[in-house]
Amino acid sequence: MVRRHTISVLVENQHGVLARIAGLFAARGFNIDSLTVGRTKDDTLSRMTIVVLADDETLEQIVKQLDRLVTTVRVEDYVGQDIVERELILLKVQPEPEKRNEVFQIVEIFRGKVVDLNPRNLVIEITGSEGKLAAIIEALKPYNVQELARSGKIAMARGKTLRDPL
Repeated sequence: MVRRHTISVLVENQHGVLARIAGLFAARGFNIDSLTVGRTKDDTLSRMTIVVLADDETLEQIVKQLDRLVTTVRVEDYVGQDIVERELILLKVQPEPEKRNEVFQIVEIFRGKVVDLNPRNLVIEITGSEGKLAAIIEALKPYNVQELARSGKIAMARGKTLRDPL
């Protein structure tokens, strides 16, 4: 059964690691839905959060291949685990002048922020789950969404770290 998998990969912070890992997915013909990478508290390591649609058998092969890379410290598929996940979006909207207050109210309801304001448009920042972000995008459609940028999902298992033994 094909389903959405969120994979966390702890890797050594070296040149070319991202390209090698993305290449693994490309070689298998998988589209990566979301990919984020950032340093951890240890500057020698980075955490990659990869979201992909795959069946369990195929994903197991990908995880094994990721694990074999010399630069990989740890790989974990978060399917079925209790995790905290967030994504960031920036939305540029161009509401009619008389509708600006409505936009501010919607942003407040979703606990977002207006991070830029000028006579033509507003730029809104919001973080949350995929569902929350889909809901605010839908709520703001009537206010002339001009642009949208997404960070991709970041995730962490509750209560344990990627350094903990399996």
